[in-house]
Amino acid sequence: MSTPVMTMDAEALKCLVDSPNADLALIDVRTPGEFETVHIPGSCNVPLDDFTANPAEVLAKLPGKPLLICHSGSRAAKAQRAPQDAGLEHGTVLSGGVTAYQAAGGTVARGIQRWAMDRQMRLTAGSLVVAGLIGAKVISPKAAWLSAAIGGGLVFSAVRDSCPMISVLGKMPWNKTGK
Repeated sequence: MSTPVMTMDAEALKCLVDSPNADLALIDVRTPGEFETVHIPGSCNVPLDDFTANPAEVLAKLPGKPLLICHSGSRAAKAQRAPQDAGLEHGTVLSGGVTAYQAAGGTVARGIQRWAMDRQMRLTAGSLVVAGLIGAKVISPKAAWLSAAIGGGLVFSAVRDSCPMISVLGKMPWNKTGK
């Protein structure tokens, strides 16, 4: 039986970030590009794939209790399940992610502006569907299979609660940082 997701709201985090005695380790599980775009000062970037590959190693290096952060909270919730699956104590998820923290007036650090991964995925999937439909009308009816494949991939992504397209997009040069 899985443990329910433990969350912290943005207002509570704002209070804790300002407290010198906060025993928190802020772990941002977004891609390096997303992290560079905007992040909570004092947080460290451990992309979701890296975190879930070896949560014990990541958690052993933390100076405090882990607070998992992403854009909206869904990737952080996935990251929270990884230590549970490994039999370790899990962290808390920032409810609503960096977006909620910003909306609550929390201080953020900004860098080079990039689109969030979900927005990049919607643009890519939508473009491929349109390309398949145009290709079916102009080139060959078989091009409609591209649209069907993308639709099937999106269904698979929803059922599995993971997105291979986002994994691929995360490896693209514009989502990398100079570090």
